Amino acid sequence: MTGQQQAGRIAVVTGAARGIGFATAQRLAADGVHVVLTDVDGHVEEAAAAISRDQGGRAEARRLDVRDEAACEALIAGLPRVDVMVNNAGIFDVKRTEDLTPEDFRRMYDINLVGMFVLARAAARRMSASGRIVNIASRAYLGAVDYAHYVASKAAVVGLTRALALELAPRGILVNAVAPGVIDTPILAAWSDEARARLASVQPVGRLGRPEDIANMVAFLASPTTDFITGQVILVDGGRSLGGLTG
Repeated sequence: MTGQQQAGRIAVVTGAARGIGFATAQRLAADGVHVVLTDVDGHVEEAAAAISRDQGGRAEARRLDVRDEAACEALIAGLPRVDVMVNNAGIFDVKRTEDLTPEDFRRMYDINLVGMFVLARAAARRMSASGRIVNIASRAYLGAVDYAHYVASKAAVVGLTRALALELAPRGILVNAVAPGVIDTPILAAWSDEARARLASVQPVGRLGRPEDIANMVAFLASPTTDFITGQVILVDGGRSLGGLTG
């Protein structure tokens, strides 16, 4: 879809200061969409400024903690319209089940799921029949070890996506999820070259994913011309899930 065809559309991308969120905001802006980048990270202003310079002013930044329901509602209410809601904000940490606490679960769910729901609900209230909601899940929803709280939160994202898709389809609002595999984001920055090479070697395509790989899929699902896909979870993992559910 050309930039001219996308002109006038507004997208909100959470967790957009770095990584997948930033790449997604870049791609949507390049497609002609006006993008509102949100993040708790102060670098979100720099990220939006960089995109705006490259794409003729098509980006702006807002500080946002997705755990703040009132702030989420105010953000959406303050925009002229919302055509695309990309729920990317999330956290990840490693902790074995024996060491997990209920507080670990609550924090993970508050950010990875509840904040997503609040923003999806607020955006849906403002969307027209061409509205699109894209939630970032994870291949981990299939199962993994050492982070049960994260796995559970992402499995819940899949369930929420499917439920919202059914409820909103009669209004023409489509809801899908993208489930990334191992993506080369700042989370992996501290890993040694050896560890990164080992991780890349077990991917069927022979490399780690790039943020742009996810951004391209989000842009496809966010387009108004993609109008017969809803309630789906698209695995973008270089084929890793083909060889088994975990690992």
